[in-house]
Amino acid sequence: MTKKLVLIDGNSIAYRAFFALPLLNNEKGIYTNAVYGFTTMLNKIIEEEKPTHMLVAFDAGKTTFRHESYKEYKGGRQKTPPELSEQFPMIRELLNAYDIKQYELPNYEADDIIGTLSKEAEAADYEVKVISGDKDLTQLSSEKTTVGITRKGITDIEPYTPSHIQEKYGLTADQIIDMKGLMGDSSDNIPGVPGVGEKTAIKLLAQFGTIEKIYDHLEDVSGKKLKEKLETNKELAILSKQLVTIERNAPIEVKVEDLRYIGANDEKLIPLLKELEFNTILEKMNVEVEEDTQELTNIEVTILSNFEQEHLASPSALHIEIAGENYHRQEILGVTLHNEKGTFFVGGDKAFESEAFTTWFTDDSKEKWVYDAKKTFVVGKRFGCEVKGITFDLFLASYILNPSEAAAEFAGVVSRHGFTNISSDEQVYGKGAKWTVPAEDVLADHLGRKVYGVFAVKGECTDELVKNEQMELLEELELPLALVLGAMESYGVKVDKERLNQMGTELLSRLKDIEEKIYSLAGDTFNINSPKQLGVILFEKLELPVLKKTKTGYSTSADVLEKLESEHEIVKEILHYRQLSKLQSTYVEGLTKVITDDTSRIHTRYNQALTQTGRLSSIDPNLQNIPIRLEEARKIRQAFVPSTEGWTILAADYSQIELRVLAHIADDEGLKEAFLEDRDVHTKTAMDVFGVKEEEVTSLMRRHAKAVNFGIVYGISDYGLSQSLSISRKEAGTFIEKYLNSFPGVKEYMDEIVKDAKKQGYVSTLLHRRRYLPDITSRNFNLKSFAERTAMNTPIQGSAADIIKKAMIDMQNELDEQGLTSKMLLQVHDELVFEVPEEELELMKELVPTVMERAAELSVPLKADVSFGPSWYEAK
Repeated sequence: MTKKLVLIDGNSIAYRAFFALPLLNNEKGIYTNAVYGFTTMLNKIIEEEKPTHMLVAFDAGKTTFRHESYKEYKGGRQKTPPELSEQFPMIRELLNAYDIKQYELPNYEADDIIGTLSKEAEAADYEVKVISGDKDLTQLSSEKTTVGITRKGITDIEPYTPSHIQEKYGLTADQIIDMKGLMGDSSDNIPGVPGVGEKTAIKLLAQFGTIEKIYDHLEDVSGKKLKEKLETNKELAILSKQLVTIERNAPIEVKVEDLRYIGANDEKLIPLLKELEFNTILEKMNVEVEEDTQELTNIEVTILSNFEQEHLASPSALHIEIAGENYHRQEILGVTLHNEKGTFFVGGDKAFESEAFTTWFTDDSKEKWVYDAKKTFVVGKRFGCEVKGITFDLFLASYILNPSEAAAEFAGVVSRHGFTNISSDEQVYGKGAKWTVPAEDVLADHLGRKVYGVFAVKGECTDELVKNEQMELLEELELPLALVLGAMESYGVKVDKERLNQMGTELLSRLKDIEEKIYSLAGDTFNINSPKQLGVILFEKLELPVLKKTKTGYSTSADVLEKLESEHEIVKEILHYRQLSKLQSTYVEGLTKVITDDTSRIHTRYNQALTQTGRLSSIDPNLQNIPIRLEEARKIRQAFVPSTEGWTILAADYSQIELRVLAHIADDEGLKEAFLEDRDVHTKTAMDVFGVKEEEVTSLMRRHAKAVNFGIVYGISDYGLSQSLSISRKEAGTFIEKYLNSFPGVKEYMDEIVKDAKKQGYVSTLLHRRRYLPDITSRNFNLKSFAERTAMNTPIQGSAADIIKKAMIDMQNELDEQGLTSKMLLQVHDELVFEVPEEELELMKELVPTVMERAAELSVPLKADVSFGPSWYEAK
């Protein structure tokens, strides 16, 4: 039987694995990517090479005998990343479980151990395979020794045999040390001969054979400059060759016969692989992986004509299925319940015809667990029933636990909690034109699985929320808010359709005037909405400078046109034309289409579980995105009016809430002072940054200070600031530096929050809302930079979002407790909009800002500004 020795360069392979694979970590948060790569490589080597003997060699320390002749040896190497350092003990534990010998020797490198053992093994007639990521070891290649060098990834290995080296370099294995000596090695800080690269080294060695022979025949070297380089750096060349030469007679105590390998110790290996969560590797080993899954294969759903008292219990999981996303309009497909009595299905909307069900549905003492409380509330309101007693919402709970994985698709959410065999809605109903309601038994089974899923994962979700200190966030913020939003959506906001149509007519007239002006300036008629035709006019006829091209021609994007505004009057008109066109199509025509005919109201839907910061957004239509900077756009708000004649629209918005949150979180005395003294924060910032008195602050200084103040909230960069202020990147960087020196608390906050994020993997708001940042330790500079900016701004934006949510809940409670008729209509970022009867106006002018300002206790006061008028436009 052939004896085969496999020698592995442990440090090299660990490094290769670490940098070849993305950062992985197990459930305990321990990094495992290097261990995973190392394990994959070991399995491949063992399977393919079938070694009889094995050893993994490690470097014993930073200092070796080579440092005696050259102190700078390996001096340029970067410090080992801590994420890799912490994995070396696990790699050693892994080798113990595989029963593979490992060895290190003080004052020597792993290369020297491998070189010594390969020499001994060759003498004893072993076949030898060396595995490394370091090409220095190719010098060990011989008829009996193959050196495998890792290429891409960790398991793609290039075998270096004497013939392969000859084919690749035209050299023998012995000449590798001469080649390395001449060209040097920056990774090991080996100098070589400056200016001599691989090609030149190979050429010289093909002619002379060795470094020593090159210097013996230096006069025969062609090229004056090359000859001078060699002559000047003779000592470096000789030294470099010595440094790269592997010591093959190291005083090691281990012998080849001691390295017998008979296989892994499965009793040690399998539990370790399970602990590391290497399930794919375990599956390849035919080891059954115990997954925390529960397959819903035997759900027995009882189809009822309607619910009776005998089917109702507390607690119950409740699910109402809608034929599409818009629960304001689309029909109910069925209602399902799961409780201690079983799983029950009632088709269509017949459930709301049952007095037993509607009584239970509106009873606050009957505990209900749902998926999407807001939807459940709105659907109930359609039938005159206001749901009460919801104590758990899987949709919101899952969103709180990990906002980056928020999904409206039920099957995806429950699968994260170990439940499989729940079909997606697309699998059951089809997609697009093929969408159809299946047979009743299929529908009942699908909805039965959904409602059972809610019931089954509630406990696990609750445990996670408690562990993360997030139960309060669910029970006291998101769940009550869902009902507040549901009430707002159901009530809607009245829109004056006539006024909207009038605006449309006015906009079309304005567009016609601008169109004529554009044609006049162009000296030609063309399709303004055609980028191709517009490009010809701007860049060929008018000869404006071409800033960017696309595959189809000239770029006429907004950012390009904005840079060209000063070049020609036509550009400004085109930009204005585009703005008004969008207003006409998106807002005038778009809003007209979604006005409910019988009530003249629009019923937007709020996305409560979408953004990673916790902010609300709205759709169908998006009422948070009506432009306000352009006067024609602001006028769209004239169409939003009270539902009753003589009533008033009242709007209240937080003043600089994110900066106030920043002042509180950063605990910066200078920033806090501005708010505590009720001063203009941007003027105060300009005073501190520019070192001037209040009366010396110019409008430009204040503008720059404002840009940085808000830039900090969104994770400022010198490039971003330079773009917004039209200044150089250097000026922007200097300004940011001055700002951070003026507000040391903010600087400290930014530094500490990034450190915390790297340590924890997430950042939190004041109410413990988390945002996970897996890229915070990425080796990709752009991904890491974005994650760091996100770490800085999420606690600020997220806390501000949580505060306005709390204000909405408190405000609705006040309206209910005081028996007021006023209605909360809209939430638009930091603004709340109400409709108010005349007799309640004075009270609401005081009540709304008071409630908003006491929604959170910060170290600086919150401030809400109130305005009012006959429409939303006048109220702002």
